[in-house]
Amino acid sequence: MIIYVVSSGDSLWKIANRYGVTIDSIVKLNALSDPSQLTLGQSLVIPHIGTSHIVEAGETLWSIAQQYGLTIQTLMQANQLTDPNVLYQGSVLYIPPITHVVQSGQTLWDISVWYGTTVQAILSVNQIEDPNTIYVGMNLIIPRSKRAIEVNAYTYQSSDAAVQSIQDIGQLLTYLSPFAYKIKEDGTLEGLNDEDMVDAAISKSIVPMMSITNFTSTEAGSNLAQVILSNSSLREKVIRNVLEVMDDKGYTALNIDFENVLPENREDYNRFLQLAVDRLHARGYLVSTALAPKTSEEQAGVLYEAHDYEAHGRIVDFVVLMTYEWGYRMGPPQAISPLDQMRKVVEYALTVIPAEKIFLGFQIYARDWLLPHVKGQEAETFSPQEAVRRAVKHGAPIQYDPVAQSPFFRYTDEKGKTHEVWFEDARSAQAKFELAKQYKLRGISYWALGFPYPQNWALLEDNFSIKKLKTFS
Repeated sequence: MIIYVVSSGDSLWKIANRYGVTIDSIVKLNALSDPSQLTLGQSLVIPHIGTSHIVEAGETLWSIAQQYGLTIQTLMQANQLTDPNVLYQGSVLYIPPITHVVQSGQTLWDISVWYGTTVQAILSVNQIEDPNTIYVGMNLIIPRSKRAIEVNAYTYQSSDAAVQSIQDIGQLLTYLSPFAYKIKEDGTLEGLNDEDMVDAAISKSIVPMMSITNFTSTEAGSNLAQVILSNSSLREKVIRNVLEVMDDKGYTALNIDFENVLPENREDYNRFLQLAVDRLHARGYLVSTALAPKTSEEQAGVLYEAHDYEAHGRIVDFVVLMTYEWGYRMGPPQAISPLDQMRKVVEYALTVIPAEKIFLGFQIYARDWLLPHVKGQEAETFSPQEAVRRAVKHGAPIQYDPVAQSPFFRYTDEKGKTHEVWFEDARSAQAKFELAKQYKLRGISYWALGFPYPQNWALLEDNFSIKKLKTFS
């Protein structure tokens, strides 16, 4: 599967012919509402054998060729490059597949062992039904090995909508986290209509992960966190109530998302995490936390100071880095999840947390800001699909920030007002996946289901093998 960026004069017919695929296959994979309408800079996922690589700062054609086991000449020919020294950050390179010519005496099993893959994978990619039909001199495409990761997705959808999301992409999820049970000052929990989505998750071999929090869209939750965390009896009561819900509804993992915790409650928060682990591990349950995107231990601010990366990494089973919301809905327009900032968070986290405990946070929505931005003015939030629809509607060419690894565009609406939209596309998704692969992270965590983004799910499946755990009943 590869990524193609629409250029001047392109049509789906031309693109399909270039790669030897059908127009319909491109339309379905990208969920294009009007196949006749494309815009400059729009990225498309093409169901073509091979893969794509997003060039990062400092990379050379030689280093990329080494990464994929190719020669520089092969890469140059595949991408019609004339100068191996000219490579631009953020550009998309086509990585051709590995091919093998069958030699005398070779079996598919021999070939699969040689390349570190499976017979079934070779049969599938070459559309071979009978493994005994291979012959000397036959050209076989060898699928590249895919790293196995875990995938979490939060959802604050309605029950019916969440169930539909699970039906649509449940095969790509390890965990589902309905958001969220809010803790009250007396240690009880506000209920959540989650029974159907938990049952749907279990039916798809997804681990239901209960999410608890101290905040709402209108309350920061600092005082609430202080009341709970500073009182040992209330800490115990919260965990008892959590276990009651988990046992009753079928949850087998817990995600603790306490935000805006006061700095003086940092150690209290760590004690609460240890208590949760002690109690839940006794039942065979997993415990995770959501961490604010810190780039150093000394980072100031109520969002960051009480989040002790070293303690979380030591105490809980895994953490979710909330590597999003730089492009805040109430702030000025910018990339919501800029890759350069995400990388800084990951690199700091890795100094105190093992890679096998880290989930990279990935937001899957777009934002539309009115220009000029006025302080306190809220941006509109919607899906990446809607972002592309608006770009097409207004004939706005899509640009791509090579540092943030994020697409954006500007348009003028019917009232003459200027807008700036930042969103996610195939290129930005691929860049995030490569970040997760580079640092061998445990997985990806999506915030949040309910925003259509078909390119992401197609590329996720193309890049990784998704783990399914056996920790649920």
